[in-house]
Formats: sequence, C-alpha cells, structure tokens
Amino acid sequence: MFRVISRIALLFVASSFLSLLHGEDKVSGYRLGPDDLIKISVLNEPNLSIEARLSDAGTVSYPFLGEIHIKGKTPGEVERLITDGLRGAYLVDPKVNVSVLEYRKYYIGGQVKQPGAYPYQPGLTVGKAVALAGGFGELASRDIVILREDDPAQPQLEADVMTPVHPGDVITVEESFF
Repeated sequence: MFRVISRIALLFVASSFLSLLHGEDKVSGYRLGPDDLIKISVLNEPNLSIEARLSDAGTVSYPFLGEIHIKGKTPGEVERLITDGLRGAYLVDPKVNVSVLEYRKYYIGGQVKQPGAYPYQPGLTVGKAVALAGGFGELASRDIVILREDDPAQPQLEADVMTPVHPGDVITVEESFF
C-alpha cells in the first residue's frame, strides 16, 4: 500500500514539474494581451532571459529576434515561436520557458464603492472583484454586465457574483431604480 501511495505521489510531482517545463500557465488557455508582464527564460542562457511587458500593439522586443507579435498567443505558443527563432542560427537546441508574472488589469465600475482598475488574480470571480472594489454601492442592482475582449463569440455577457473574471474584463454593476 505504501508503495502505491508513494508512486502516485511521485507521478503527481513529475507531472507538476513537466507542466512547468512546458509553460502551462496558472490560467488554462490564457492568451496574452497588452500590459501583461511576462518572463522569457532560456535554459543556460542568462543573456536571453528577460522580463517584458507587452506593448499596446501586443509586441515585445527580444534579443536577436527583434520586435515579436505575441498578442493572442498562449505562453506555450510563444515558447515555440521563440524556440524556432533561436534554433539553428543562434542555438542548437534552445529550451525556452514563458510565464506570466503579472496579468493585465480588469476594470470595475458602476455601482461599486471604489471603481477602477485592479490587478487580475487567477480564480477571481465577480463577487471577489466587487469586494476588492469596496463592495456594492447603495443603488446597486443585481444586473452585472461584463465586456470581454478576449471572447469575440460573446463580447458582452450578463454575470452574477460567481462568474469568473478574465484579465482585461470591464465589469459594470448596474444601478437599481428601486
């Protein structure tokens, strides 16, 4: 029994480590956008390891490759892009890792006590976002709308306190008339 448990634990640790190596982000399927702060690391190549904030155009400047457009790509896709760019001309077999250090902000307005821009955190819900904004205002209704730039199929959606928040979302708590 002990061997079975120890093997399961070993498999869990190994899979966790492998997911880090392959650049899986805390937010599954996360697509990069302007104002995200990322870290690009190349194994045994400290001069090629950088931290960069995406420009408004969704680009970063990277050694040897120049300005690269990464808006809308996942960290894993960026890893492959940089690996392909470095392989051959600069390095034989580059091992690239891309991680998000700081997600772009989300915005909350309408009937909350402290409207504004707030740093995104994985696992954030509308209810938590409202709490971070000081709570509902006195005239808040139950109608909450999210403008979501990263989902063209559903750019505006009705939300409740359990709806997940994405980086870049614009949350509006509507005013009640009664």
